[in-house]
Amino acid sequence: MLEQLEQRVNEVGALQTKLVLLIGRPGSGKSALIGALAKQHGIRVMNVGAALGRQLAAMSQRQRALQANVVLRDLADEYAEGDLLLLDNLELLFDRSLKLDPLDLLKRHAHGRRVVAVWPGELREGRLVYAEMGHPEYQDYGLDGLVPFEIESMG
Repeated sequence: MLEQLEQRVNEVGALQTKLVLLIGRPGSGKSALIGALAKQHGIRVMNVGAALGRQLAAMSQRQRALQANVVLRDLADEYAEGDLLLLDNLELLFDRSLKLDPLDLLKRHAHGRRVVAVWPGELREGRLVYAEMGHPEYQDYGLDGLVPFEIESMG
């Protein structure tokens, strides 16, 4: 599985948008796989929830919404190694109070470098879904501008 992911990551280098999303059910091994990729490349995986949350905690709600984008960009620059950035625990990006479009944000980060991110939702009928319809953080996206990497199970 790591070899296939490595191949996919190498292939996206030539694309305009270099975003690979690891997609799978909870417990399928997404975090373990991105961890193995990080180890192979000698880099760190950014835990977006923890890293971004720490930076935003001292800000007012209004400042968080205004600064989240900038703070994430600075963190991405800090965590990226060469042209590769690995992201896990993206749930904070879906927080409505931050007023972010999580997938658009990931795509923008993937213009200048390869980005591999663990998608916290699922792939349903050819669409990326986060949360259930009716949930305040519900999002539904097409697959344009990204490369899905589905994980059935590591077992």
